[in-house]
Amino acid sequence: MGMKDQFQDKSEQWQEQAKQKAAQAKQEGRERGPQRGQQRDEETERLLSEEQDRFDQDYDA
Repeated sequence: MGMKDQFQDKSEQWQEQAKQKAAQAKQEGRERGPQRGQQRDEETERLLSEEQDRFDQDYDA
């Protein structure tokens, strides 16, 4: 096996590993996506509620 073959094999291995890692990261992103979105919604609701309370206090005074 020549050096060219060795480099080509190594390159193919790295490409395959990169594809696997990318697919794994994509899958993990899908799994975490809904949870992260739900957490943001709860945080947004809390902030909007606080803002509305402050607004109401300004006009109640």
